[in-house]
Amino acid sequence: MIDATLDAAIARRLAPLLAPPQDRQLPLRVDGAVAGWIAPERVARLVRFDDVFAIVADEVAFTALLDSADARSEALARVARTLATEGALSPWRDERYAVGPAFDAPPWFLLERAAARYFGIHSWAVHGNGLVLDGTELRMWFARRSPTKAIDPGMLDNLVGGGVPAGFRLRDAFVKEAWEEAGLRDAVACAATPVGTLQIVRDTDGGLFRESIVVYDIALNRDDIPANQDGEAIEHRCVSLTEAARLIALTEGADQVTPEASLVVLDALVRHGAIDPEGAAARVLRSMRATPSVTR
Repeated sequence: MIDATLDAAIARRLAPLLAPPQDRQLPLRVDGAVAGWIAPERVARLVRFDDVFAIVADEVAFTALLDSADARSEALARVARTLATEGALSPWRDERYAVGPAFDAPPWFLLERAAARYFGIHSWAVHGNGLVLDGTELRMWFARRSPTKAIDPGMLDNLVGGGVPAGFRLRDAFVKEAWEEAGLRDAVACAATPVGTLQIVRDTDGGLFRESIVVYDIALNRDDIPANQDGEAIEHRCVSLTEAARLIALTEGADQVTPEASLVVLDALVRHGAIDPEGAAARVLRSMRATPSVTR
């Protein structure tokens, strides 16, 4: 188990990094339900799209003519393209998220991934801890993100991790990401164990990031060497659980771990007995763990 000094260092880094925003956010509503949260300065950019949005008092809604998922999706595609040309979004992904009241519910609309944080919509992701039993020692794989990635370029990440696009089931998205990011065979990915769901709500430069991360543990053999297939990871590193704890505590340097991956690693370290479940770092984690697990 890691010592109290490192435990405290992890908590000091992650508590503010993953803290929910304190600034005012306006709800984006569909049929009275909240579909997103948008900061006032971003709402101000939307006023000109008066054929799309009805902005009244302290909330944003769609105009009466946009009364179907298809109509809202088409209108938002036009808005997102305009915002992107103005530099208000992260780089375009050409991939859409389904936005609705639940993961498997009919969506209210589809939205380009680059605009997800601008509109503060709730997204879903799948992440996997690559774990290797080396004798009696459990070790963990990290991947380094490509320097050309739109978000967190060059940082360390979980072995597998990615957003769930519209039309994908969670397990299917995980199998897809496992192959693309680490070259893991379908049989290995399908055998991964779902261990829980983590909830993140934090402010970013691009807007409000709201995501449910479904976490899997992937049991690998010592001769299972990750091999990236899509160019999005440029290095893989297998480390001890103590070294994994040190990495997620780093606040500067080339080996910093992304905020979301740090939370996923912390969850694994607590579950596998490397971090005190009653310590400062575990207290940060507890507020972000959702139950029951989602395994679809």
